Amino acid sequence: MGRTIFLLISVVLVAYYVYIPLPDAIEEPWTIGRKAAIVKIGTDLASFGELLGISHFMETMQLLMKFQEVPPTSDENVTVMETNFNSIPVRIYIPKRKSMTRRRGLFYIHGGGWCLGSAALLTYDTLSRWTAHKLDAVVVSTDYGLAPKHHFPRQFEDVYRSLRWFLQEDVLEKYGVDPKRVGVSGDSSGGNLAAAVTQQLIQDPDVKIKLKVQALIYPALQALDTNVPSYQEGSHFPMLTRSLMVRFWSEYFTTDQGLEKAMLLNEHVPMESSHLLQFVNWSSLLPERYKKSHIYKNPTPGSSELAQKYPGFIDVKACPLLANDNILRQLPLTYIITCQYDVLRDDGLMYVKRLQNVGVHVTHHHIEDGFHGAFAFPGLRLSERMQNQYLSWLIKNL
Repeated sequence: MGRTIFLLISVVLVAYYVYIPLPDAIEEPWTIGRKAAIVKIGTDLASFGELLGISHFMETMQLLMKFQEVPPTSDENVTVMETNFNSIPVRIYIPKRKSMTRRRGLFYIHGGGWCLGSAALLTYDTLSRWTAHKLDAVVVSTDYGLAPKHHFPRQFEDVYRSLRWFLQEDVLEKYGVDPKRVGVSGDSSGGNLAAAVTQQLIQDPDVKIKLKVQALIYPALQALDTNVPSYQEGSHFPMLTRSLMVRFWSEYFTTDQGLEKAMLLNEHVPMESSHLLQFVNWSSLLPERYKKSHIYKNPTPGSSELAQKYPGFIDVKACPLLANDNILRQLPLTYIITCQYDVLRDDGLMYVKRLQNVGVHVTHHHIEDGFHGAFAFPGLRLSERMQNQYLSWLIKNL
């Protein structure tokens, strides 16, 4: 009897973690399913630990991800080193082949919901050394303070300090970077930070060297409306669910779960800030095909107290989609990747539209069979295609 019960429990657990329902359009479903199962196990462990009061959810996730970090090891193509830019840890990748001229420079910002990740993660280390070699560019992959230990604006300020340091003429000269060919890039929350610091840079009179391009990979760009069509459609996609994305957003600003609950209900924007909703109104900013049968409904006005305590979610430095047109029209050449099966899809689509409306030259690649995290997904053909598109754009424009 005991063996039978154990067997049944084992079968249920295996089915729960192995069977991951994916859309028919998704390529290599078993490969993705295995990765999704690992993510699911990790998040369930973190949730269980938090429920028992053992550890904060994000701290457990950070500990698990530590096992995926690698040392700064040079190879036959790229020299890898670690240093600090204005007290912010960075990892630098410099091609070994000789160059008669100064190289391109790419400042990369990792994702992880402002709570997780580092430049040392295997996926980001692999991406950075690949980019440095293929693009023949100096790649600076920056770290920054993470929640729950640090909240907004710490992440933004760390990245901005690091970028400003890199953009000094003597620093660029030291690493052999052409000051006219510097770009910024990032994925997910790193795309958020890339967009935010790019906006800030054009308003900073003390920075003489400006960015030539920005490349944003499925960026998170707004926290005002957590019920846009992509949040609804992708609410249960295994790599980034709606509830996990809301948790990331709320943790960016505070550990107060009152904000998370309000954001899940889409009842966190106070009446006095409702004018900002025009900048994230998907009914006017999304192409028709993405609206489908969705009907736009203004988020229910929330408590003024939440916004007073945690004003980050109505701050343009945290939500770049809130920038006015005067700022947006000054932005450099822009590349944006969006994925069909991604809760953040509509953030990217709305930014594309707003930038196009003010005359910014935008190249937009929408990946019909893409999902959140696909860009740096190891061993996936889709990932390789996305990276090659990204590289081709950088070769042409940076």
